[in-house]
Amino acid sequence: MCTVILHVPAESGAPAHVLAIRDEDPARAWDPPGPWWPESHPGVVGVRDARAGGAWLAADSARSRLAVILNRREVAGATQSRGEVVLDAVDGRRPAQPRTNGFNLVVVDREGARVTSWDGTSVRESVLEPGVHMIAHDDVDDPATPRIVRWLPEFAAAPPAAASAPWWREWMLLLEHSAELPPTDDRAIVRDNRPYGVETLSLLVCAATVGPEGVDLAYGELAEPGQWNRVRLVEPVR
Repeated sequence: MCTVILHVPAESGAPAHVLAIRDEDPARAWDPPGPWWPESHPGVVGVRDARAGGAWLAADSARSRLAVILNRREVAGATQSRGEVVLDAVDGRRPAQPRTNGFNLVVVDREGARVTSWDGTSVRESVLEPGVHMIAHDDVDDPATPRIVRWLPEFAAAPPAAASAPWWREWMLLLEHSAELPPTDDRAIVRDNRPYGVETLSLLVCAATVGPEGVDLAYGELAEPGQWNRVRLVEPVR
């Protein structure tokens, strides 16, 4: 039930921007962005799932590549953690025959931005055109997803941040505005998904710049799951 908003630039060589909000069970421990896989994935920095060891979001600055995963429906017989798919993607491997539950995998690199979707039946890949896009638990810019219908036009229309401010300032202000909705509202981005039978709440936010020179990440946690608290994103790390 996570949410990702991203801007794909029209100009060649211009950076892409990603804002990702993670929804997860608060009892499932995680580690903030760090180089948690020095032997198997040297140079990769990401948010690690402490239980399974994979990543929710990960980046390799040397490759100018970032990957983040969003859950879709459960798949019978799944044997692999979705977090492994993220690490594979950062290494340049695309999922062919997943053994995981359903997902939307967002990858941004020098080639552009794409979303690979696995619904338990088939793997589909969508290349994203220039502009602002929003992804949750179904299709890209899905007109049947209330939070996308409500907020995508506003993210697309948000003014650029002032030169003295980080690029994500206006999007974070808009995220704060969206949190005026109750977290159980279908249109909410900062969420409490328990009324929908899913034991997840919004926990953290990552902002990323992906450009030819590398990837910059910023990270912040909600003080209380599912409740907005003017999250302060830490200075980007490489």
